[in-house]
Amino acid sequence: MSNITNHPISGGRAVVECLKANNIKYVFGLIGSATMELFDALYDEKSITFIDVRDERTGTHMADAFARASGSIGVIIAGQNGPGATNLVTGVAQAKAAFSPLLSIAGAIATEHQGKDAFQEVDQQKLFEPITKKTFSIENTQSITEEMNKAIELSKNGKWGPVHVNIPRNVLAGTESYETFKNEIKIENKEIIKKDLKKIISLIEISKKPVIICGAGVKNTKTQDEIILLSKKLNIPIVSSAGHGDVISFEYKLYGGQMGPRGNVIASSLVKNADFILAIGTRLGFNSTFYSYDNISETAKIAQVDIDPIAIGRYFPIEVGIQNDVKIFLDSLIAETKNKVFNNNNEDWVQNFIKEKKNYYKKRDENADVNSKIIQPSGLFKELRDIMPKNSSITLDAGTLCLQATDEFNFFESKSLFTPLDFGLVGFSFAAGLGVKLAKPYSTVFSLMGDGGFGMTVSELSTAVHHKINTITIVMNNKSWGAEKAYQRDFYEERYIGADINSPPFHELAEIYGAKGYYVTELKNFKKAVIDALVCNKPAVINVEVDPKALYSFRKDSFKHRSR
Repeated sequence: MSNITNHPISGGRAVVECLKANNIKYVFGLIGSATMELFDALYDEKSITFIDVRDERTGTHMADAFARASGSIGVIIAGQNGPGATNLVTGVAQAKAAFSPLLSIAGAIATEHQGKDAFQEVDQQKLFEPITKKTFSIENTQSITEEMNKAIELSKNGKWGPVHVNIPRNVLAGTESYETFKNEIKIENKEIIKKDLKKIISLIEISKKPVIICGAGVKNTKTQDEIILLSKKLNIPIVSSAGHGDVISFEYKLYGGQMGPRGNVIASSLVKNADFILAIGTRLGFNSTFYSYDNISETAKIAQVDIDPIAIGRYFPIEVGIQNDVKIFLDSLIAETKNKVFNNNNEDWVQNFIKEKKNYYKKRDENADVNSKIIQPSGLFKELRDIMPKNSSITLDAGTLCLQATDEFNFFESKSLFTPLDFGLVGFSFAAGLGVKLAKPYSTVFSLMGDGGFGMTVSELSTAVHHKINTITIVMNNKSWGAEKAYQRDFYEERYIGADINSPPFHELAEIYGAKGYYVTELKNFKKAVIDALVCNKPAVINVEVDPKALYSFRKDSFKHRSR
């Protein structure tokens, strides 16, 4: 408990004391006149590092990725009401789609001015309600600690997600005495029903083609070891839901990588042909299935486990649904199978998978185009795959080149892949990489993105240099908005509009900011640039000219209405 309890302090100081009491170590933000008391209190708080950003949106991506990588709450502060708050919206919506434990805080106009069309007024309560688990608007200084603790607890209670808090400037400026800055909230876990476990075991016993699908719930509960133990015991292959290829180590022989329309053919084939699916910590959501039996077996019996009750059986009919924490479920199921001998009816299924997996990764290397004069994505990915350290983390954008990269890398530890997931956001990767690096300072962080996405967020080079956040950003420069240009090429008779981009030389721009810049036009020089970037001790930007024709239409299903 802080030694300033029971002494009058400002509302801004109370907010900082709540963050401190909840072990918040990093706060991202952009200062503004509406929250000066809060930032003035941060000035004195040595246990919290303030990362000043250049834009509230990109700062939110940093906080989002920091939260996902660390498992702690990511905090972003928009110092100004109105435009400062509205700039948060894209980042907060992204965090909601990623189920990220984000706390966003925005200044708000004084309570006496609300509803009077005051300067920079917008209804921030209604603005954030659709894109958060809950939005709080604190009405008086006395309630700051209670409301802040509710918001912090809610972001990680049950299914993770963003929570937003609006704090009027008069509430921050007011003074009050507080008894405590942290409320202890006891969370009671539900028990697993035994008959559900027995039903799952019986489905496994009769299955000849089973598969386990793991999602973010496995990463967030740090239950990779339990999943592998279960897989070995039951002799069942594992795949991941989209965007979570890092859920199990690449080195585990029964792990097949990411499933779905954007995953690899081996993992996807397992899910399409399975007769039993054990879905753990996953919604079986859009990017994994497109909500279509084109991407998941229509005849498979499904048992689904997720912390979110809404997710259970939402998109596909299930035989067994368990709404609970993934770790509690796995501990219970493993205990139930401990003394049981399984018949291994699925041995042919498993051996075929192992053989196909080996061939797939062999062909991935063989088919990589490393000889083309113009750099091809497959060649770039292979070179990077071969050189990146095992402890590396990767952030990706949306867009045609990053989608091609979805299953091109091998992840050896959990929480080493960070993508926009179902929000499909361009402009996420570079800023996200800065957040990941702060969460994992000993991990090498590679951020891949196109020239369009990097152009959106390049100003955060200033943040990276100022705070010595040394990531390696690889700009795959094809001089276009590649995904849209691919659709215009394939479905709109090459009637290109708004698809081509002119950008400054990003490698030179990086140097101007004080970072390290590299320009690569031939693949043979890429390896040298990466090796140098790994030891340059600065944020690095590698500007790589890639084939502008290497475009792929990922959502062909969306354009079936188009006749050629």
